Amino acid sequence: MKKLMAIVPAALAASPAAAATGPFFSLGNTDFIVLLAFILFIAVLVYFKVPGMLTGMLDKRADGIRSELDEARALREEAQTLLASYERKQKDVQAQADRIVETARSESRASAEQAKRDLERSIERRLAGAEDQIASAEAAAIREVRDQAAMVAVAVAREVIAKEITAAQANKLIDDSIATVDAKLH
Repeated sequence: MKKLMAIVPAALAASPAAAATGPFFSLGNTDFIVLLAFILFIAVLVYFKVPGMLTGMLDKRADGIRSELDEARALREEAQTLLASYERKQKDVQAQADRIVETARSESRASAEQAKRDLERSIERRLAGAEDQIASAEAAAIREVRDQAAMVAVAVAREVIAKEITAAQANKLIDDSIATVDAKLH
């Protein structure tokens, strides 16, 4: 409102009416009529409180934008918290998967060692049928290692998939996988 009142005298001083010849305050002077119409228009705007309404509308919009920004900040913080939580869970699941794989490898090595000892004893006992027995034992060992590798791969895949399930469900799947690997190795 104060800015508007400061503009009116400046508009009067810089108008082409100052350059017109003849009496300025006459109804025959179009510049004077335009000036009166402009002043009347400004007065009508002030009377109907249009600047106040515009200010109120702008304030309301600013408040709406401010609340949207606050909500966006809150959503961003929540998303960052969720992301950190999922990253921690992923690290935990990856650590568990690494432990399971290492356990499976060590058990597979132990199983291979036991199979080797069994084969050596078998060779010592039966020289005549040793080649047939060795071939079948090697085939069995290879199948067993492949089966173990497949089970470990399935367990790791389950762990990776388990990122999107709850911790209780993930723990149950891990326990079941360990029990299955243990049962297959012994």
